[in-house]
Amino acid sequence: MSMRLPDLHHDDSDELAALCKAGGDPLRLKVLRALANDSFGVLELAQIFAIGQSGMSHHLKVLAQAGLVATRREGNAIFYRRALPAAGGRGGALHAALLGEVDELRLDEAIRARIAAVHAQRAAVSRDFFSRMAERFRAQQDLIAALPQYRDGLLSLLDALRFPAGATALEVGPGDGAFLPELARRFARVTALDNSPAMLELARQRCTEERLGNVEVKLADALNDEHEAADCVVLNMVLHHFAVPAEALKQLARLVRPGGSLLVTELCSHDQNWAREACGDLWLGFDQDDLAHWADIAGLEPGESLYIGLRNGFQIQLRHFAKPENQNGPRQRMTGRKQSLFEQGPRALHR
Repeated sequence: MSMRLPDLHHDDSDELAALCKAGGDPLRLKVLRALANDSFGVLELAQIFAIGQSGMSHHLKVLAQAGLVATRREGNAIFYRRALPAAGGRGGALHAALLGEVDELRLDEAIRARIAAVHAQRAAVSRDFFSRMAERFRAQQDLIAALPQYRDGLLSLLDALRFPAGATALEVGPGDGAFLPELARRFARVTALDNSPAMLELARQRCTEERLGNVEVKLADALNDEHEAADCVVLNMVLHHFAVPAEALKQLARLVRPGGSLLVTELCSHDQNWAREACGDLWLGFDQDDLAHWADIAGLEPGESLYIGLRNGFQIQLRHFAKPENQNGPRQRMTGRKQSLFEQGPRALHR
C-alpha cells in the first residue's frame, strides 16, 4: 500500500523563514551594511569581503531569495543593491527592522578600506577617460545627449524657480562650459567645479571667449573639498560619472543653501553598454524613483520634472529637488521609501 505524500504548498511563514535564514549569517549582514547606500557587482563584493566569487554568489542568492537585495543590469554586468521592504507585505516589518539594525553595524577597517579601493578604481576610470578625451568631449557627448537636446527644457525648469537678484549658482562638472553662459545671465555669481584639468581648461576658454566676468572656474573635488553653498546647484549629465551616485547626491546636497535648489539632468536607465567606452559612463542611467529616494535621504524634496525622449532611443530626465528652509543637512537614513514621483500623481511635465 503506497503512502500518499502531503501536498506541498506555499505558506505565509515562508517569507519569514527566508528572512530569518538570510539574516542568520554574519557575512550576509555585513554585505547588507555595505549595500546601505551603494551597489556593487559580485566581483567587487568578493574583493571587498576577501572571499571567492562562488562563495559570494551563494550569499547573494540567499539574500535575493529573501527579498533583501535586488539586481540591476549595467550592460554586461549585474549590480546588487538593497531592496526596500514592501509596505504592508508579509515580513515587511521584519525586513525593515533587520535593515534598521544592520545600519547600526560598523564595518571593520579592512572592509571599509577595500570599499574605498573599489570606489577609487571606479573614479580612476572616469578621470582617465576625461584626461584622454577632452578634445573630443563634445563629439562623444553628441553620441547620446547633447546640450541643445535638453537646454530649453532645463531652462524652463530653471526660470520657473524665479531666483531673486543676487542669487548664486554652482555647476559641478561643467564639461566644455556650454551651459555657463545661461547661468551667467541668470545669477549674480557662478562657480564651476571640475576635477579634470583638461576639461576645466575648455570651460575656462568658453568663459574667456564669451566674456563671462561673473563666472569663476575652479579645479576642485566637489565632494571632498570645502565650497561655499549656492542658491542653485546644477549637475548636467554628471551623476553617472560618480563612483557612488547616491553618496555623491548626499554630499552635493550640502552645497545647496536652505531654500535653494538642485537641478539634475540625467539619462534614464538604459542598456547601451557601449556608452561606457565611448563616453566614460560608470552607470547606465538611473531609475527615476532611485533619484527621488537618494534625494529624500539627502534632505531634499522633489519638485517638477521633465522627461525628454530622444530619437536615438535614450530618455533624459530633468529633475528639480528643493532644500527646505529649515534643512541644513541630510536626513537620518530611512528603511522605507517615500512615494516616487510616479506614485504621487501626474506632477511631471512630459515632452
